[in-house]
Amino acid sequence: MIVETGHYALVLALALALFNSVVPLWGVTVRDERLMATAPSVALVQFLFVAMAFGALVYAHVTSDFSVVNVVQNSHSAKPLIYKIAGVWGNHEGSMLLWVLILATFSALVAAARRSMPQDLHAAVLSAQSWISAAFLLFILLTSNPFARVANPPMEGLDLNPLLQDPGLAIHPPLLYFGYVGLSITFSFAAGALICRRIDAVWARVVRPWTLLAWVFLTLGIAMGSYWSYYTLGWGGFWFWDPVENASLMPWLAATALLHSAAVMEKREALKIWTIFLAILAFSLSLIGTFLVRSGVLTSVHSFASDPQRGVFILLILVVFIGGSLALFAARANDLKAGGFFAPVSREGALVLNNLVLSTACATVFVGTLYPLALEALTGEKISVGAPFFNATFVPLVLPLFLLMPIGQMLAWKRGDLLGAAQRLVVAVAVGVVAILGFAAWQGGPVVSVVVAGLAVFTIVGAFVDLFGKIFRGGSLSGVFHRAVGLPRSAYGTAFAHAGLGVTLLGLAATGWGVEKVMVIKPGDIIPVGPYELVVRSFGVAEGPNYSAKLAHVAIRSGGVQVATIDPALRFYPVRRMSRAEAGIATLDLGQVYVSITNSGSNGTYDARLYWKPLVVLIWFGALVMAFGGFVSLSDRRLRIGAARRLQKLSGAMPQPAE
Repeated sequence: MIVETGHYALVLALALALFNSVVPLWGVTVRDERLMATAPSVALVQFLFVAMAFGALVYAHVTSDFSVVNVVQNSHSAKPLIYKIAGVWGNHEGSMLLWVLILATFSALVAAARRSMPQDLHAAVLSAQSWISAAFLLFILLTSNPFARVANPPMEGLDLNPLLQDPGLAIHPPLLYFGYVGLSITFSFAAGALICRRIDAVWARVVRPWTLLAWVFLTLGIAMGSYWSYYTLGWGGFWFWDPVENASLMPWLAATALLHSAAVMEKREALKIWTIFLAILAFSLSLIGTFLVRSGVLTSVHSFASDPQRGVFILLILVVFIGGSLALFAARANDLKAGGFFAPVSREGALVLNNLVLSTACATVFVGTLYPLALEALTGEKISVGAPFFNATFVPLVLPLFLLMPIGQMLAWKRGDLLGAAQRLVVAVAVGVVAILGFAAWQGGPVVSVVVAGLAVFTIVGAFVDLFGKIFRGGSLSGVFHRAVGLPRSAYGTAFAHAGLGVTLLGLAATGWGVEKVMVIKPGDIIPVGPYELVVRSFGVAEGPNYSAKLAHVAIRSGGVQVATIDPALRFYPVRRMSRAEAGIATLDLGQVYVSITNSGSNGTYDARLYWKPLVVLIWFGALVMAFGGFVSLSDRRLRIGAARRLQKLSGAMPQPAE
C-alpha cells in the first residue's frame, strides 16, 4: 500500500506542477494578484507530495520489498543498510526521482523567499520551475516508473552494482544533483525576468545567492565524484575526461562565469545580455549532461539507462526548454539595453575577461565531448577524444586565469590602476618566485610542474593581499579588529574561493612529481616507492555481508620505521558475479601511498599498481576551501536581505510589465 501511495503522490505532484505552470503565469499576464499568490502554496504542497513518493521508495528498499521491480534489480537483503538507502538513487528510476525531489526542494525554498522579490517575478519564477518539474514528472511516470510491481516476486534481489556499493554513492549523487538541479533556479529566474521585463540590478542581487548555492554544491559534488573514482576504480587517477565527467564540468564553468557576470550587472547595470544568457546556458548544459547519462549514447560507468525511448523523451525536453528559453531571450532583446560604462582596466573589465576565458574553456570541453558523438551519428566513424586533446586545449586556456584573479581583485570598480595593482601584488609575486625555487630544489622537475606550482602559490597569497591590505592599514590593534569585523563576509568568501582554486592547482601541479610502478608482488617483497618502502607482509581473505575479498597486507616504512599499514583488496560479489578493486591508501604529509591489486597468479602472486602521489590531497582540500568560501559569502546579510531592502527603496522606479 505504501508503494501505491508513493505512485499516487507522484501523479498528484504532476497535477500541481501543471497547475503552477499555467495559473500563476496567467496571473502575471493579466496582473491578477490572487492568481499570482497561488504559486508559493502550490509549490510547497507539490514538494510534500514528491517527498512522500521518495520516502515510499526508500521504504521499499530498506524493507527489501521484492515485489517492486526497482528493488529487485538494485537491492539484496544482505546488503548493508547504508547501501539499501543509497541504492535508491543508484539506478535510473530512483535517481530521476531524487532529481525531481531536489527540483521540488528548490521550488519550496523560492516559495518561502517571497519577500525578497516582486510578486510578479516571484510567480513567474515558480511557474517556470513548475514547467521543468512537470516535464520530469511526466518523464518518470511514462518511461521510468520506480514503483512498478513484479507479477511473481522473487525471494531475493539482484544486488546493486558493486562499483556503487561505496559510501561515495551516499554523498556524490545528492551533492551533484543539488548543483545540477540548483541551476534550474537560475534558469527560472532568467525566464521570469524575461517574462516580467525585470532585468536590472535588483534581479542580479536576487539571483546571485541561488547561483552561489548551486555552485557550492556542484563544486562539492564534482570533487566527491573525483575522489570516489580515485579510490574505487583502482587505476590511481582522479579525472579521466570521461564525457559524463565533462558534463558536470561544463555547467560548473558556466555557473562560475554567471557568478562573476551577475556581480558586474548588480554593480554597474551592465552585461545584461551576457548574464541572462549564462543563466540559461548553465542549466541547459545540465540538461545535456542528463541526456548523455540517460539516453544510452554513451558507454560509461556513469550511465544509468540505454532505452532509446527515454533518450528521445529527454531530447524533447532539451529542445523545448533550451529552444523556448532562447526564443524568449530573442523576443526580449530590445529590453536588454546596456547599463553603466566602465574602463577596460577596471574590476568590471577583469571580470569580463574572466568570463571570456571561462566561456571559451567551456566551449572547448563541449566540442571535445560532443564532437565524437556527432561524428559517429552522422558518418558512423568512431574517434576517441581524451586527455591529450583536453590537456593541449583546456589547460592553456585556464592557466592564465590564475594569474588574472589576484590582479582583478586589486582593481577598482569603473576605472582601475593596473600599475598600482601590480605594485600591491609584489609580495605575492615574491612568494611565488621563492616557491618555484623551493619546488625546483625539492623535486628538480619537470619544469611545467615547478612553474605551475609557483603560480598556484602566487594565486593563494594573492587572494588575501587585498583583504589584508584593507584590514592592516596601520593604527591600533582595536582598529584592525573593527576593520576586520566591518568587512563584508562576501569579501572573505571571495578570497577563500580564489585561494581554494590555487590550492587545487598546487595539488594538480604535484602530479608531475608522482611515482608509479606496475608489477607482480608476493609476500616478503620490499619495494621502494618514492620516499617510502612498501613491505608486502602477507596475503589473506575476508568475508563481507554480500562479498568475499582477497587482501594484501602491506606495511609502509620511512627510514626503516613503519609509519602506516594498508590492506588493498579484490572483492567478489557472487550475486552480480562481479569483482572490483578496493585500493589501500595511506595519507602521509599531504601525499598518499596508493596500492591496488588485480588478478591473482597461480603461484601466490598478485598484479599490483603502486603509487606515491605527493600533495595529492590538496586537489580535494582546495575544493573544500572553495565551497567554504561560497558558504561564507552566502552568510553575508547583504546577499540574504539586501535585495529586499533595495527593492523597497527602488519600488517606485521599477519598470512595470507590458499589459
